[in-house]
Amino acid sequence: MNESISAAMYWLGVGAGATVLMDLWSLLLRRMGIPTLDYAMLGRWCGHWTQGRWFHQSIKDAAAVRGEKVCGWALHYFTGIAFAFALACWVGPHWIKAPTLTPALLMGILSVALPWLILQPALGAGVAAAKTPRPWMARAASLTTHVVFGCGLFLSARAMA
Repeated sequence: MNESISAAMYWLGVGAGATVLMDLWSLLLRRMGIPTLDYAMLGRWCGHWTQGRWFHQSIKDAAAVRGEKVCGWALHYFTGIAFAFALACWVGPHWIKAPTLTPALLMGILSVALPWLILQPALGAGVAAAKTPRPWMARAASLTTHVVFGCGLFLSARAMA
């Protein structure tokens, strides 16, 4: 197999593995009564892009979009894989042979900027969930979820090394 294809498959696996761990963490949070993002709402948001609508007062009140659940989950995994590729660009190919926790954890922490600064405002929750009933709880849930994602990047890389 071509070396670049092999590296791409490696990073695809790292991103998907980290996203699976993130999803397991989110499932645990939901079972503890802590709300997390319903990826159907992410798909709904994407569905409204075709009509030029990027921001909503409340995405839950926006019209449902055909295939929103599948679209949301696909975008969620695509994003996790994209962050793995961003990590690859940052750390370089040597990291594949000997993954370390710090860069993966930093990528996870940095990745929380995406929901805080783009997704939550666009869905009507405000910057860093400022418009939610319990903003600090939402922020803590987002941050811990993305820390888990960072740990997942490391663990997936170690498993595939």
